[in-house]
Amino acid sequence: MPLPVLFILITVVIDAMGIGLILPVMPDLIQSVEGGSLANAALWGGVLATIFSVMQFMCGPLVGAVSDSRGRRPVLLLALAVMALDYLLMAVAHTIWLLILGRVIGGITAATQATGAAYMADISKPEEKSANFGLIGAAFGVGFVIGPLIGGLLGVWGVRAPFYAAALLAALNFAFGYFVLPETVTDRIRRPFAWSRANPLGALRYIAALPGLGRLLVITFVYAVAFFVYPAIWAYFGQARFGWGPGMIGLSLGAFGIGIAIVQGLLMKPILRRLGERNTVIFGLGVDVVVFVFLGFVSNGWLALVLTPLTALGSVAGPALQGIMSRDASDDQQGELQGVLTGVNAIATIIAPLLMTQTFWLFTAETNPIYLPGAPFLLAAVLVAISAALFATTRRPDPAAQ
Repeated sequence: MPLPVLFILITVVIDAMGIGLILPVMPDLIQSVEGGSLANAALWGGVLATIFSVMQFMCGPLVGAVSDSRGRRPVLLLALAVMALDYLLMAVAHTIWLLILGRVIGGITAATQATGAAYMADISKPEEKSANFGLIGAAFGVGFVIGPLIGGLLGVWGVRAPFYAAALLAALNFAFGYFVLPETVTDRIRRPFAWSRANPLGALRYIAALPGLGRLLVITFVYAVAFFVYPAIWAYFGQARFGWGPGMIGLSLGAFGIGIAIVQGLLMKPILRRLGERNTVIFGLGVDVVVFVFLGFVSNGWLALVLTPLTALGSVAGPALQGIMSRDASDDQQGELQGVLTGVNAIATIIAPLLMTQTFWLFTAETNPIYLPGAPFLLAAVLVAISAALFATTRRPDPAAQ
């Protein structure tokens, strides 16, 4: 495997590790800073995630436009350097306002995965894009295997320890990329920077105007709102439904990551060959509906843990949908497209944390006569069903199926 591709995949692995490292300890960290109950910690967790997403929405298209103009390399390296500093800030934060500042900075610099996807698009043939986006998804899954496990273990030494580990990983990856990453934006595909395309609404307007992409962006948005139920409430759900601590929450997220790595790294290409991109999207969305309904009502923690890797089968929908959109965009729009997708996903994650954590709070608060911690998953199932219906009624050719 070429070193630049290896760097992109390692970047995504470390991104996922950084996220996964802190997820198991977030409830305890927020409670240590703010006090209060687990339900109140879930509300603050939703606020922090939403702030992160607002900044990602505002800056994602800007980062994409800069990478189309200045190149992928400087964007990736700068984002990694600031990310390391941001995790250090989170590690020493002792007020909710410093945690909020950390999420503001983190949202601004959360460009590595989107820019990495643009880099992968630069070096991929059109028919290879869905499968290669699957490799990025697999790398993310590997990171989620390692990250939550380490986060759960480090959480035993204190709620701050995982943040220091995440900062170290980001710094080491910056050093690796500095020496091995060449630039892929050549004069042939370089596009002059324009503010009209670098703001979220302007970039969205340009990309949505491409034939067929407007509806696919809507589908991506609705699906992202649903899928964000995992990071939004999993730690709170596991503690409330099964009495899990940070270690078991980390183990369960690691099992989910193993499933994603296997599905997107090993099964993505065979599924695409057999079903084509369109049917792969429909298949993945269908699996997600079933999984979310199951999680909505499951009461046995070991059953949820054993079946968690199987829930990752629905993750084939994302890379296939991303591949369809990437083929519809021109070579000099790949960074812009990935920036728009970052923005669309950020809008979804602005809404999703508040929606999912509020739903969790509503069905776990002492004043509510109905106790149902899995309610957010049932809401997610409805949203995925809507995405599937929209996609199934979208008529377009599927070259991968021909």
